[in-house]
Amino acid sequence: MIDLSTLDYTLIITFFLITLFIGIYVSKKSGKNSTEYFLSGRNMPWWLLGVSMVATTFSTDTPNFVTDIVRKDGVSSNWMWWAFLITGLLTVFVYAKLWRKSEVKTDIEFYELRYGGKPAKFLRAFRALYLGFLFNVFAMAGVTLAAIKIGSIMLGLQPWETIVYAGTVTVIFSALGGFKGVVYTDFILFFTAMIGAIGAAYYLVNLPEVGGIEALITHKNVADKLSILPDFNNTEAVITLLIIPLAVQWWSSWYPGAEPGGGGYIAQRMLAAKDENHAVGATFFFNIMHYAIRPWPWILVALASLIVFPDIASIQEAFPNIATNKLGDDLAYSAMLTKLPSGLLGLVLASLIAAYMSTISTHLNWGSSYIVNDFYQQHINKHASEKELVRVGKISTLVLMIFSALFALYLQNAKQLFDIVIMFGAGTGLIFILRWFWWRINSWSEISAMFISGIISLIFSSKSISDIFFSDEGLMPTWAKFPIVVLITTLFWLIITFLTKPEEQEVLEKFYNKTQPGGPGWKKIIDKSSNIHHYKKKWDIPSGIIAMLLGCAFIYSCLFGIGYLIYAEYSKAICSLISIFISALLLVKIWKRNKENYF
Repeated sequence: MIDLSTLDYTLIITFFLITLFIGIYVSKKSGKNSTEYFLSGRNMPWWLLGVSMVATTFSTDTPNFVTDIVRKDGVSSNWMWWAFLITGLLTVFVYAKLWRKSEVKTDIEFYELRYGGKPAKFLRAFRALYLGFLFNVFAMAGVTLAAIKIGSIMLGLQPWETIVYAGTVTVIFSALGGFKGVVYTDFILFFTAMIGAIGAAYYLVNLPEVGGIEALITHKNVADKLSILPDFNNTEAVITLLIIPLAVQWWSSWYPGAEPGGGGYIAQRMLAAKDENHAVGATFFFNIMHYAIRPWPWILVALASLIVFPDIASIQEAFPNIATNKLGDDLAYSAMLTKLPSGLLGLVLASLIAAYMSTISTHLNWGSSYIVNDFYQQHINKHASEKELVRVGKISTLVLMIFSALFALYLQNAKQLFDIVIMFGAGTGLIFILRWFWWRINSWSEISAMFISGIISLIFSSKSISDIFFSDEGLMPTWAKFPIVVLITTLFWLIITFLTKPEEQEVLEKFYNKTQPGGPGWKKIIDKSSNIHHYKKKWDIPSGIIAMLLGCAFIYSCLFGIGYLIYAEYSKAICSLISIFISALLLVKIWKRNKENYF
């Protein structure tokens, strides 16, 4: 436990008061109707929504997760989530405009726009509870677990105390302010969190026991962890950390904040944008900040922790009161923060509180929007007044918070949860990408993919079965588990798609006229119909995909360039700079060539 100074307490309390004030200030307008409460009237600018996306994904569990994997497998292990940049930029240049044109309140409402009949109604209701409640509780539990670890190491709090103190303020402000309160506070949370993370990294790298950046990167505990790419002489590491994430994972898995084709709270912010151009601008800004800039402060602290706390035993020795079931490499981030001086310590704690509140408040509002709009209003009370919908939204916010807090008490580390979510969504992602552009996909495609992915994941999670199929002595290597789940799920939903009836022509015509996806996947429907209207002469998706690839080159070059500057590898940094310039130039050119302006 650390001793906080008066300055530290002042910074933390001031931050809490500002957050609550914003929630109370916007509560009157946010409570007018469900559209205001969940989408802020659809009039948000790109820069505010982009900052909100970044703040939301800057959760307390993220630096813990990065620290965990860096300490175990080095910097290159981050490719398990860096690969999702491809998904993010596909959303920017292809799907952001489509989502905004759909004008649905939630991405779950999309199901009854794209599909028809009872299967669509079932899918909408089931996914509302499956994602809005079950998966949402999983995600929030991971964030709360990180808060518990930070509270126990830095403040000596019991798990229940952390949940009560941080959770109470968050749930009050989330319930009062709705989406507008979340987005407005995210603007403050973003800058608080960034300043805190960068300030902490700078100070901790320069601790006497670390000795500065030059001493850090040459230390024997760190030298073999620095590479941004995995060791190409280690075949298993290359397959696990690079090939599978880049070749399979990004398009095949559903993961909160990185859904193929857009979705979740990212879709919520795109739907709240003023128009399609603002939706695109917001998601592009988010991807630059999330993948290129923000990881490095966390990585530096993780690397420095290998010198100060070289193993879990050293963490346990320094913090003997930590429960055994909470011990892990992810604790090293919080352990390092205990060495910060007064003032900076208060700022960093405020930034971690900011990160926690931003992520939890977003998940509460997003999950509540599913429960209210896609379940309660559709199946409990179709004639519910706007006042009643807002009230149910506030109640569901509280319920989600309680369940996620209880589940957090049983988790051990953030990586554990990441693996569960990735595996359960394996094989479903391709549907989310193709359903906009291929008329033949129907509601049964999604229903079958969702269930078979869950069933296969549960079967393969059994230790006895996993040892038979995926182990050194098994039929296949361990890394094959994820691709096999993807393959089985994909084959299954494709078979079900062709064995079941397609959606009605009227449903498909309505969807096409609303979103105008275009492309050869709709040719059969267009040829059969005289009711489909085209607003574009040329299909712009190919240029969008080219822009996506150039965007990936630009952001990955930024990521590499910053890393090489930190490592003082200046020749590689210059090559990255050249790549940044060329990809940016070509991206602007492609952007201008597209008839629809993005901004």
